Amino acid sequence: QADLVQSGGGSVEAGGSLTLSCTARITFPQSYCMGWFRQAPGKERESVTTINSDGRKTYADSVKGRFTISRDAAKNTLYLGMNNLKPEDTAMYYCAVDLRGYCFLHDLDYWGKGTLVTISS
Repeated sequence: QADLVQSGGGSVEAGGSLTLSCTARITFPQSYCMGWFRQAPGKERESVTTINSDGRKTYADSVKGRFTISRDAAKNTLYLGMNNLKPEDTAMYYCAVDLRGYCFLHDLDYWGKGTLVTISS
């Protein structure tokens, strides 16, 4: 049984919208961080947006104003709302959890399997 179960994604035209979900089947400590990361073909994995246990959010400059991270604590689910999608947003999107609260890209404790997002021009 996977610890992080992702859903959503798919293919849309530029300007369209998609929502990704990530349900965590783990026990969270008092301080933690959850986030969305992506990896485009031929590129390094990068942080897209994160939210920590205090509710503080970070966004990559490339997605500010277009993407929104949110969570439903009761459902242990993380969401990524993506609007005004661009072809350069095409990537495999991963949710991840850091049990220490930092969401450093190379120091995350759990990873989802990823979901493909494809944006056509």
